[in-house]
Amino acid sequence: MSAGLDVRLADGVLHLRFDRPERRNALTASMADALAGELEAAAGRDEVRVVLISGAGGSFCSGADVSGARAHDNFDVTSLDRANRIVRAIVSLDRPVVAAVAGAAAGVGCSIAVACDVVLAGESAVLRLGFTRIGLMPDGGATATIAAAVGRIRAMRMALLEDPLPAREAFEAGLVSRVVPDEELESAAAALAGALAAGPPLGFAATKKAVNAATLGALEGALQRERTGQSVLLRTADAAEGMRAFNEKRPPVFRGE
Repeated sequence: MSAGLDVRLADGVLHLRFDRPERRNALTASMADALAGELEAAAGRDEVRVVLISGAGGSFCSGADVSGARAHDNFDVTSLDRANRIVRAIVSLDRPVVAAVAGAAAGVGCSIAVACDVVLAGESAVLRLGFTRIGLMPDGGATATIAAAVGRIRAMRMALLEDPLPAREAFEAGLVSRVVPDEELESAAAALAGALAAGPPLGFAATKKAVNAATLGALEGALQRERTGQSVLLRTADAAEGMRAFNEKRPPVFRGE
């Protein structure tokens, strides 16, 4: 256990589980650093054949932790750098990365899930970007990864209209690889990760590199644009209002300031 992240290696599978169930696994700075560090270190560990990312307590990750009366004071460009570091580590890792998604995958949690190579979802899973409802824009590479998976119009629907995608709809849209009953998610994820761990590591590495080159060539540019745009938005009155409204459980009043 490290900084809200449970880490375990078994039979070639590196299990990384978000472990803040009381906050639906909302991501803190220390959790983000720990996750990125484990993913980066996995590249140099021959015993790691697959990475499996999941969440404790019935949620995957509900996004960045924006709790507190002055939550907006806790966010700056370093928050973007942490999200970008995680996504770069997932995409560049030459091993398959599997996401096992139950419950909420929102905000940066959604960005992390869709950056993975295989996304296994329980029937309760809901993918939601959730950034514009607090006055921000999608980050963590989502402007590239989601558009690459579902196309521009549906990506705009998710980003601008804040439409949550339940598991079945996410599967039909191409954001989820497979949907299973919630009670089977853990065992199905373990079986899938085990099968990948027994597969050809060189073949998997070459395949991942080729598919990502063909579909995510715009990722680095997207990460840079998100960093620039989000760093400006984080300093706006609208973002402060959005986070206050989120914590006060009321609709925000945006003034374009």
